[in-house]
Amino acid sequence: MITRKGLIVMKIFRMLPRYFRDAFKSVFRNFSLSIASISCIVVTLILVSASIMLTNNVEKATKSIEDDVTIVTFINNQTTEEELNSLSDQVKNINNVESVEIITKQSKKEELAKESDVYSNIVSTWSDDNNPLHDELFVKVKDIEKIGKTAKEIESMEKVDSVKYGEGMVEKMVTIFKGIQRGMIVIVIGLIIVTAFLIGNTIKLTIFSRRREIEIMRLVGASNITVKFPFVVEGFVLGLLGSIIPVAITIYGYNSLYKYFDGQLFTPILKMIKPYPYVYNICGILVLIGVLVGMFGSYRAVRKYLKI
Repeated sequence: MITRKGLIVMKIFRMLPRYFRDAFKSVFRNFSLSIASISCIVVTLILVSASIMLTNNVEKATKSIEDDVTIVTFINNQTTEEELNSLSDQVKNINNVESVEIITKQSKKEELAKESDVYSNIVSTWSDDNNPLHDELFVKVKDIEKIGKTAKEIESMEKVDSVKYGEGMVEKMVTIFKGIQRGMIVIVIGLIIVTAFLIGNTIKLTIFSRRREIEIMRLVGASNITVKFPFVVEGFVLGLLGSIIPVAITIYGYNSLYKYFDGQLFTPILKMIKPYPYVYNICGILVLIGVLVGMFGSYRAVRKYLKI
């Protein structure tokens, strides 16, 4: 046996084509407010798209930095092999250290000898006792934001002459990236709120223009959901129309930027995410956000002005 709710749902699905037809008519009937709502959705979704792509590429760039940035630790030349291994173990025990690689001065000498005959002749005169090169520790960290603190901790250890990791530049780059992400999030949230408000006003006018029809529907016993649903569909349509331009800009814009920058951000180390299928995933998110914001703005207006 079909319940009353089941009958209502079946009726809604049966009437869905009419609801969408009426929604498009309403959009053009309240053209100025509809354009304002759609324009706001367009701006919001473009910024959402830029924010998502920027955030994703920044995360990829940060990951690249984490993978490539190493604290190079220069060891005192009087350090024995046993002391070097002991120092390596001490560094490994630091909380923020992920891995430690020992580069001995002997292996560095052998690498230099392979580079050219000139270098080979020079290093051949170096014995183990007068080798001017330093043993080194290549240290990878877990959290790049704490790399400065970790470097200072290593530098304070006995037998360590100095440490190098691009100090200052790495921290500034990470701080700038994080600031950009936070700023974009604040802007997008603000625009989503404004967009929902504008859509609510558009639906308010629609409700006013159809108030007699709504009164008749109530008199003949139409359920609340039957009265509300067409307006929510209109919000869906506004959101869908507003997502068309951002989707086109996202596909064309990101692909063009990727080609223009040759797939990298400022330096070959920082690679951009490949356009496909990445842009299609972003477009799906944009359409979803557009229709959800449209439906939310409509539902909010319906609850406020229909009192049901």
